[in-house]
Amino acid sequence: MKKLVLKTILYIVLILLIVEIVVRVLHLYTEDPPRFIDEFGVEKRVPDHMGYAVTGNRNQNYSRFNINKAGFNSHREFLPSVAKFEIALIGDSFIEGFHQDFFDSTGKKIENKIPDAEVYEYGYAGYDLANQMHLIKAYQSDFDLIDEVIIYLNYESDLERGLYEPNYDRIKLLASTPFKIRDNIKILAYGSKIGILEPIKRLVSGNAFKEPKNGYQTNEVKTINETEQKTIDLQRIENFKSLINAYGFDKSKTSILLDSRKTSQRFLDFCTENSIAIIDFAENFKKSKKATTLIYDWHWNSHGRSIIASTIADYINTKKNQD
Repeated sequence: MKKLVLKTILYIVLILLIVEIVVRVLHLYTEDPPRFIDEFGVEKRVPDHMGYAVTGNRNQNYSRFNINKAGFNSHREFLPSVAKFEIALIGDSFIEGFHQDFFDSTGKKIENKIPDAEVYEYGYAGYDLANQMHLIKAYQSDFDLIDEVIIYLNYESDLERGLYEPNYDRIKLLASTPFKIRDNIKILAYGSKIGILEPIKRLVSGNAFKEPKNGYQTNEVKTINETEQKTIDLQRIENFKSLINAYGFDKSKTSILLDSRKTSQRFLDFCTENSIAIIDFAENFKKSKKATTLIYDWHWNSHGRSIIASTIADYINTKKNQD
């Protein structure tokens, strides 16, 4: 019996070792460059990290990232000056662009269409409008030199608060020992990515027999009535006003990039009434005969990013011609 147990343990260790080697050789795991909060309270990536972001359980999307000295995924360093024409593109994971090689990013596609421009992509997974407007205020000296500022807004998730507070607890958690172990043992990193470790996480947390809150609960389609929607819209608009009051909003060079199909008409009307420029890519996405998002993910694919780049370039060129 003792020999059987020892052999079983040995075989399990050998199997895990082989799987670890396979995962490493085939690079099935994704890399997540470390995060930190700088002296200005801006959450971003630790500079000078290069690697590969992997999505799916069979390398369905395999792309290279490059964290520049400013702490953002980009093919260039951010060096604004009066002599150059610069565009700042600010947003969440859609702008961070880990689903696309950094040298073929949305910013690079814009530069291809506006040869005299430098595009600075301030993208970071998890940013909402509070993060974005705080960033502009924190780096005011740089943004004073940048000619155009474009803020990507996901209306359904980016207006839930009216003031920015740095999330030091999350940064501390991501730097904790369990996360370091997960990131260094690639089987764990891979297993976490594809959901294999989810039951174990629930067991450890004491929720093994409870349905996760984001799990599929019902076949019924949930709808929001007009009264509830109005309440949500008004609160989000109030949050937007609060952010503008706290951090400012230079209307002469700042615009909001959004999909009007997923944005409240009340918010769109508010922007129009207050002369806040909108770059709406909804119509261009609707006209596309090809998919604009990844098959297994809602992030933009290369074609979608090309459409975004064209939409922004057309807006910038039109504005330059009017000046």
